[in-house]
Amino acid sequence: MRIGHGYDVHRLVPDRKLILGGVEVPYEKGLLGHSDADVLTHALMDALLGAAGLGDIGRHFPDTDPAYAGADSLKLLEQVVELIRQKGYRLGNADCTVIAQRPKLASYLPAMQENLARICGVEPDQINLKATTEEKLGFTGDGSGISAHAVCLLLP
Repeated sequence: MRIGHGYDVHRLVPDRKLILGGVEVPYEKGLLGHSDADVLTHALMDALLGAAGLGDIGRHFPDTDPAYAGADSLKLLEQVVELIRQKGYRLGNADCTVIAQRPKLASYLPAMQENLARICGVEPDQINLKATTEEKLGFTGDGSGISAHAVCLLLP
């Protein structure tokens, strides 16, 4: 078995959609990034790539490549899942945490879980999602950005 950890962060800005786990969350701001800036999916991708010893998403999907401008992160996750499959691994489970003061995310977590599980080819209970605040501390607490952590277990 192999274990990986992923982390991502993006700034919240006006005039962008807020996409998390492939779900559009209604909010007055969205995450700034070269792709759709889906921090949850990016953290999971980095965890998967790390566990398989394949680097990180910047190596596979550089923000200097115009091909990834506005990219749907779920489509990128499909490519990562294929890369780990080619290395002889499959996802055992993942545990992910989104850190955001606002908006409240609890009601959106089941749809995010379904999306990520479908793309990863696993049952929804193999993708655990949590959302938390940082009690108004730091850049997530003051509403400047959203971050996410993911840990995964790959099995042969």
